[in-house]
Amino acid sequence: MEKSIVYFTKEITPNSLIRIYEKLGVELKGKVGVKISTGEPGGNNYLKPELIGDLVKKLNANIIECNTAYSGKRNTASDHMKAAQEHGFTNIATVDIMDSDGEFEIPVNGKHLDVDIVGNHLKNYDSMLELSHFKGHAMGGFGGALKNQSIGVASRNGKAYIHSAGVTSNPDECWNKLPLQDDFLESMAEAAKGVADYFKNNNKTILYINVMNNLSVDCDCDSSPEDPCMDDIGILASIDPVALDQACIDKIWNSTDRGRDHFIERVERQNGRHILEYAESIGFGSREYELVNID
Repeated sequence: MEKSIVYFTKEITPNSLIRIYEKLGVELKGKVGVKISTGEPGGNNYLKPELIGDLVKKLNANIIECNTAYSGKRNTASDHMKAAQEHGFTNIATVDIMDSDGEFEIPVNGKHLDVDIVGNHLKNYDSMLELSHFKGHAMGGFGGALKNQSIGVASRNGKAYIHSAGVTSNPDECWNKLPLQDDFLESMAEAAKGVADYFKNNNKTILYINVMNNLSVDCDCDSSPEDPCMDDIGILASIDPVALDQACIDKIWNSTDRGRDHFIERVERQNGRHILEYAESIGFGSREYELVNID
């Protein structure tokens, strides 16, 4: 399999974010959505408006999100919009909670998922930038491009469906119907591929950027995440989300940072790297990549 290109800069600034996007050489056209995590109130590790604002404005994009399956301060459209406002995102762009107006199903036909249930407004976008904060995650081991495209793009009910590996789309039921860990990871990969296939089949474009800062073992969905355990690493970008997440994992594994062992323990405890193996096995990207330093 041909190696995917992954670009890297150790500089984490608004300008370097624009620079690495331009290196991808693909223009996001039409109505553009930038998919981020708005961050659960209480946490402070999410990508800040000050960092991403220039790129979002350059793309003339909306910031897009969906409601959470867990109970918190982002599980309804009104509360979620309030959180986005409090975190400053409404100052840099229109924020679109994509499942505020219902949902629709994307065919998946996977081992676990028949469909992926996504926010209804996803239909409105011609292009999407998956702008992901790469960090640890209590359930997935780590969260990057694949998590942002699966759990992140799924509606509240869709999140429940992925978390239960296709057993239920009821958020109130899914936490009592959690599957084997590998089944959950595989469901995330299937959902992420479903979104990619939907975009490809409708002549729409997705690009992927991961920012490796505030490297906590906990996700931005945690209202009280553990403090970052590693120094910031940089920004990586690719048109291949599997190669991108693999490159980020390799950055962790190859690090000499004193906090790397703690981060690795979180990933290995959840068998997190399996999502990359499975994604590659179903034809969704490659773990083989060439890292191109743009500094």
